Amino acid sequence: MEQGWSPECDSRPADAGEWGVLKSGCVNGGQFNPLENKALPIHHAVPRELEVACGDLLMSRASGSPSLVGAAALVGETPPKLLLSDKTFRLHVYEHVRKDFLAWSLTSYPLRAQIERAISGAAGLANNLPQSSIVEFVATFPPLPEQRQIAEYLERETVKINVLVEEHRRLIELLKEKRQAMISQAVVRGLNPTVATRDSGVNWLGRIPAHWDAVALKRISPALTVGIVVNPSSYVASEGLPFLYGGDIREDRIDLFDCRRISTEDSERNAKTRLQAGDLVTVRVGAPGVTAVVPREAEGGNCASVMLIRRGDFDSRWLCYTMNDRVVRFQVEVVQYGAAQEQFNISHAVEFILPRPGKDEQKLIADHLDTETAKLDELVAEAEAAMTLLRDRRSALISAAVTGKIDVRGLAPQPEAVAA
Repeated sequence: MEQGWSPECDSRPADAGEWGVLKSGCVNGGQFNPLENKALPIHHAVPRELEVACGDLLMSRASGSPSLVGAAALVGETPPKLLLSDKTFRLHVYEHVRKDFLAWSLTSYPLRAQIERAISGAAGLANNLPQSSIVEFVATFPPLPEQRQIAEYLERETVKINVLVEEHRRLIELLKEKRQAMISQAVVRGLNPTVATRDSGVNWLGRIPAHWDAVALKRISPALTVGIVVNPSSYVASEGLPFLYGGDIREDRIDLFDCRRISTEDSERNAKTRLQAGDLVTVRVGAPGVTAVVPREAEGGNCASVMLIRRGDFDSRWLCYTMNDRVVRFQVEVVQYGAAQEQFNISHAVEFILPRPGKDEQKLIADHLDTETAKLDELVAEAEAAMTLLRDRRSALISAAVTGKIDVRGLAPQPEAVAA
């Protein structure tokens, strides 16, 4: 077993002909990804003995995520000049062990349980797998011919499962694209495809229904402000009312279960940002533009750093759909700043232009989108559940095969009959 090195590298991947150092993410899900590397600056001396080659068995030593520690994969076709990092092991095996069989074994339940027990490091910090623990792992190894049969069987069967997983992943992608296109059509063009349109007067917005107007956000909401910004952490309490930060806000919903809390007294003292049902909150920092409606369960609570859009003479659900659409996200991207943490200023947000129908039509649009997005969300949930079942089936199959719970010796593919 050997470990690589991690010199100071460029943030970009190595170009053809350059040396690169593999990142810990180069082994994930039983696959080796050579694109997961960083370019090595030319002033470094190259330890060529650490170059990976086809047939190497690599294992992740450290990662911020415990589930990725101990991930293993065989190196297949790979570009030259890629070096092992100190977060990855290269495993050398005895003559009675096939590397492909060991790679499968390392993803099985028995060995994953041993890996998880051996990992050191707190959640969110680097999780490490010591060499001293790896050499003590217990695994079963059948004779070499049977190891080959098991490895070949798993290669065939997991490919079939992976194809199904990919089909479901693509279906989810298409459903989400359809959802977004439906929302965009409704909030920019309305529900009537034959309605008369006019030029909005805004180049990037184009045409809108003739009876709509295009107005700044400050003309829709009676007040826009930013949540508590001066020492908001000083108001965090062990119990009380919801105290929303940007990380609690998702598109169309708010995570009230895990959000911070603020006392009733502190929330009342910060009346300017005290939440009312029907208000909207928009992320300013990190994922700028993501918006949700404040539900009744958050009434009386407060917020920190996010943009607070006060409820007014409009349908809050309609405004939420519009804020989360590209028509507003595009404007957020134009004014946002910050490399490490993207954000925008309220002074810019108040000038965001939105296509606005009358309030009755806003309600019709919101009702329609509530109904139709719920149908699509249900289909996405079903596809995600199917993907989970397929992955569980894959894990169970691997574990059963490498531990001898299923006999694969008679399951070799039969050659196709040759037509006479």
